[in-house]
Amino acid sequence: MKVAVLGAGAIGAYVGAALHRAGADVHLIARGPHLAAMRRHGVRVRSPRGDFTAHAHATDDPAEIGPVDYVFLGLKANSYAACGPLIEPLLHSTTAVVAAQNGIPWWYFHRHGGPYDGRRLDSVDPDGAVSAVLAPERAIGCVVYAATELEGPGVVRHLEGTRFSVGEPDRSISERCLAFGEAMRAGGLKCPVEPDLRSDIWVKLLGNISFNPISALARATMRQMCLHGGTRRVIEIMMRETLTVAEALGCTVGVSIERRLAGAERVGDHRTSTLQDLERGKPLELDVLLAAVVELAEITGVEVPTLRTVHAISDLLALRSAA
Repeated sequence: MKVAVLGAGAIGAYVGAALHRAGADVHLIARGPHLAAMRRHGVRVRSPRGDFTAHAHATDDPAEIGPVDYVFLGLKANSYAACGPLIEPLLHSTTAVVAAQNGIPWWYFHRHGGPYDGRRLDSVDPDGAVSAVLAPERAIGCVVYAATELEGPGVVRHLEGTRFSVGEPDRSISERCLAFGEAMRAGGLKCPVEPDLRSDIWVKLLGNISFNPISALARATMRQMCLHGGTRRVIEIMMRETLTVAEALGCTVGVSIERRLAGAERVGDHRTSTLQDLERGKPLELDVLLAAVVELAEITGVEVPTLRTVHAISDLLALRSAA
């Protein structure tokens, strides 16, 4: 199996290292000091499950790699529309793109069925710019339940979780999903192939849609947000509104709000990816989290006043941090 990891940051490098450990032909695409460190020392993973180092090929030029079987997309969703020159050299007619993104993916309504089948969301695929680069039929959805951070160039700190759920937009159990899942498991990760990944998307989104923007606004960790009474109530309301939108789309989320909050509290003093991006001066990945669900609420006629309020404030934060 030949795999390119486009965006070999904390999650991408962790997955690439695991696949390389399992014997896959892995190529990591990155840049700057992180790339230099991976070339020199490999990907060094620090984990409660055991440290290891993977010496996979690392480059900043996808043309060196050529077409692959799978592209594991570790980029932020707000970079998808501009990644055409990077991903094009990696594609052949059947290359699958495993999109490990938070929030609502650009392919959400691809082969969805029902009245919204094929619908495009402006918040995640403006003017079809993402679909033009990443054809929805190539997409394998991926919901990440692992927490990682870049401790330094070439060094990934794995905090908790090893589950990467994957699935087809049309809900089939495909050979390409089964093969990818088998390779991930051989590398020590959990990778169930789900018949309806959209349920997993909403389970993960319950946390991301609330904790990520609030963490950036309050500069707070997961534990701090859970333990502060007022913030915890706001997060509960945001989760409740999100569940209502999911249900309006015919998606049942098999987890309670209390269980989701308890799980977040157990993570401890972890800084969300949005807070990390804010601290590093990077663009904030909020469109696929908040804006997308507000747009879905408009489509389905669901009232989401708290989501709208937090979206407005965090959107201003995103604009000011990018200025």
